Amino acid sequence: MKKHETAIVDEGAQIGEGTRIWHWVHICGNAVIGKDCSFGQNVFVGNNVKIGNNVKIQNNVSVYDNVFIEDDVFCGPSMVFTNVYNPRSSVSRKSEYRDTFVKKGATIGANATIVCGVTLGEYCFIAAGAVINKSVKPYALMAGVPAKQIGWMSRYGERLELPLTGNGETKCKNTGDSYKLLNGEITWEGNHAS
Repeated sequence: MKKHETAIVDEGAQIGEGTRIWHWVHICGNAVIGKDCSFGQNVFVGNNVKIGNNVKIQNNVSVYDNVFIEDDVFCGPSMVFTNVYNPRSSVSRKSEYRDTFVKKGATIGANATIVCGVTLGEYCFIAAGAVINKSVKPYALMAGVPAKQIGWMSRYGERLELPLTGNGETKCKNTGDSYKLLNGEITWEGNHAS
């Protein structure tokens, strides 16, 4: 672990090797963080948080309690997680936190907001400024307020030429990986070139 002198890592936090923690980051004592992660300036990580390996969390992101992030996730600058669905300053709702799950390979763009209680599917792509208020399918490209699906994304992060619903097949232009859409659900078929 590499930690800047201004960062605060509370005793008990579990942090994997190769993780970099930059200026003015605060990681709470019960957080569990994997290997080779990067935490940009002014990031906060709560206690009931689990973060996988190779996760990039950019500047000014708070990962509050009950947010669980798998491997290879990208959280863009100033994106927002929440953990209370209907907050009021005068009403304590700590017992009502809703879990948010961010699956492997997902990307969350700058200034996006993730309303608590949802699951972001594997390799989904949340556009900058989008507001997510329901769970997102794997590989789905989401944009707008509230966010709607506008397409599909490859594992490489390129838009796939597939319809939103129905059936179809395509390849990623960069990797040659095949993707199959069946009844509105996408699967990665890998690269069969030999």
